[in-house]
Amino acid sequence: MKVFIGSPGTMSGLILRAYQCAFAAASIAVMVSASDFSSYTAFCYLIASMGLQLLWSFGLACLDVYALRKKRDLQNPVLVSLFVVGDWVTAMLSLAAACSSAGVIVLYARDLDFCRAQSHLPCNQFEISIILAFITWILVAMSSHVMFWILASF
Repeated sequence: MKVFIGSPGTMSGLILRAYQCAFAAASIAVMVSASDFSSYTAFCYLIASMGLQLLWSFGLACLDVYALRKKRDLQNPVLVSLFVVGDWVTAMLSLAAACSSAGVIVLYARDLDFCRAQSHLPCNQFEISIILAFITWILVAMSSHVMFWILASF
C-alpha cells in the first residue's frame, strides 16, 4: 500500500492534525475574546464548528500518537472509511461556518461601514478569527483529500 503524506498513523498525519487543532483553537480563542460576538448567529456557528473540528482533530491526533508509539497500522478499510466521513463532514461544516462569518463581516465592515460607525465592535478580531477558520478548513481539506485517496487505493 502506498503511504501518502498526512496518512493516519504517520508523523506527517500527526503534524497535520496538530495544526488543525491549533488553528481551530486559535480561531475559537480570538472569537471568544472579542466582545459581543454572541449577538451574531454566524459567529456562534463558527465557534461551534471550530469546536467540533478541534475535538475531531484532537481525537485523531491522539490516535496517531497511539499508532506511532505502538507501531500500529491504521490503514484498513473500516477505519479509513470512518476517517473519510468524519473529515468530509467537519470540512463542510468548517467551510460553511467560515463563509457565513466572512459574509457577515464583509457586509458590516465593507458594505455598510457598520464597524466604523460602531467603534466598540471588534471587527478586526472577527476577521482574524475567520482567517484562522479558513486556514483550519484548508488543513482539513488536505487531510480529507488524502483520506479519500487512501480509501480509493484499497
